[in-house]
Amino acid sequence: MPENNLNNFAGKSVFLTGHTGFKGSWLSLWLKTLGARTTGYALAPPTQPSHFDLAGVRDTLADHHEADLRDRPRLTAALRDAEADVVLHLAAQSVVRTGYTDPHETYDVNVVGTAALLDAVRDVGRPCVVIVVTTDKVYENREQVWGYRETDAMGGFDPYSASKAACDILTTSYRRSFFSAERLADHGVKLAVVRAGNVIGGGDFTPHALLPDLMQAQREGRPLEVRAPHAVRPWQHVLDCLGGYLALASRMLASDDPQWCDAWNFGPMPGNELTVREVVAAGLSAWGQGEDGPARTWIDASDPDQPHEAGVLRLSIDKAMWELGWRPQWDVNQAIDLTTQWYRA
Repeated sequence: MPENNLNNFAGKSVFLTGHTGFKGSWLSLWLKTLGARTTGYALAPPTQPSHFDLAGVRDTLADHHEADLRDRPRLTAALRDAEADVVLHLAAQSVVRTGYTDPHETYDVNVVGTAALLDAVRDVGRPCVVIVVTTDKVYENREQVWGYRETDAMGGFDPYSASKAACDILTTSYRRSFFSAERLADHGVKLAVVRAGNVIGGGDFTPHALLPDLMQAQREGRPLEVRAPHAVRPWQHVLDCLGGYLALASRMLASDDPQWCDAWNFGPMPGNELTVREVVAAGLSAWGQGEDGPARTWIDASDPDQPHEAGVLRLSIDKAMWELGWRPQWDVNQAIDLTTQWYRA
């Protein structure tokens, strides 16, 4: 099995979109420890409080741009100034329920914004590694019990999922049309797309996200209202997820093999797909071990008229494990414990 050397980031210039968000802020901190020079490009932090502010991420950056991804002239200028060796595209409208309330904005940011980034890469014309982050929800969901593989059909019932599927298809189109791995010597751009499971961890203040809502309910001393207790998701810690992105980018920095310029799933090991109610129970148990007394309970607030969300979602990570040599380091219970500890602290 191949090994991944994250030392390849030392001294490299990384252009990171979405760096003010939950995943992006954690990734900024990790890139700093790896010796990379990171330029961030995103809107202002999307929540208050935010992990970006609490962790002092701004101070770790070589440059920081608060700007819209769809402002193509400004985006292109920022990318050109960064002289990026690696481009990591995380910026997105990432909330399923927001997709229902503002579908036009969701499609515009996730699809048009991604096209703007890839066109900026074309305009700058600098050889680099580019990784576009989508989601496990890009697959046509058939409520199947086995995990979706990278070769399964794209789909998307709700606007968010469909917008990310469209983003994924768009990325593949750009790779085939402009950044073909077989013509790497002509353009120098190595382009891949990554799809991750349901990411949890400290510092997430996203509205309608399960564990952040649970932690807030515990602080306020009230039961959590759970809207889909029987839904199954592939839960993973944010650092496991980001470790997959970094492992792939590192391999692409070190190799011109076209096999890396493809789609990759990053999720938990099989058996870590829990129902929402199981995650809530584990979170309550972890919270109740502290000094604040017993954890509060939860109530079933499911509504047959609520917006559709998938009932079962699992992700196959066989390709990442056997071809890339990556595997998650923490199981779901460790991930929940670490998340709860962060919010307590």
